[in-house]
Amino acid sequence: MANTPYAAMLFLGAATVLVGFGFSGWPLAGAGAYLVYGVAGAFWTMVFICPFCAYFATRGCPCGYGMIAARLVRKADRECFAEKFRRHIPVIVPLWLIPVIAGGVALWRSPSWWLAALVAAFVVNSYVILPLVSRRHSCTDCPQRQECPWMGEDARPAGASVPSARRGNDH
Repeated sequence: MANTPYAAMLFLGAATVLVGFGFSGWPLAGAGAYLVYGVAGAFWTMVFICPFCAYFATRGCPCGYGMIAARLVRKADRECFAEKFRRHIPVIVPLWLIPVIAGGVALWRSPSWWLAALVAAFVVNSYVILPLVSRRHSCTDCPQRQECPWMGEDARPAGASVPSARRGNDH
């Protein structure tokens, strides 16, 4: 379940590039490169973040990355998780930006309802559904959520309340 919105993001992003710029040489190569970048980003996460995660080499990992990562790299110190997360997550951030920028440029050049709908679907999936699934499915029971830059105390604005799903569930 945790990987479905990410996979949808990759396919919607590639489709945005293809529809926005035509099904020819460079757009086809760009869409393919985007898909490869997305898969490489998942492996980047497995290699550079997962070894520091409490779910490393366990079936408890909501993404399934923990077991795959264990075949690629050795376990590392859990105390470094937040630092490694902050350092390596920016590598995949462009996956959220490339389709929006490409779709925006293509829409500016040649408006299309079909492309606008595709960009809107990408935005809803990537900026609403994916974070919601992560926070509700993957992060809720994570033993490292308090120190996590995505879900932890430092991730919320000052004075923000703790969501009920996190209260009383400290490991």
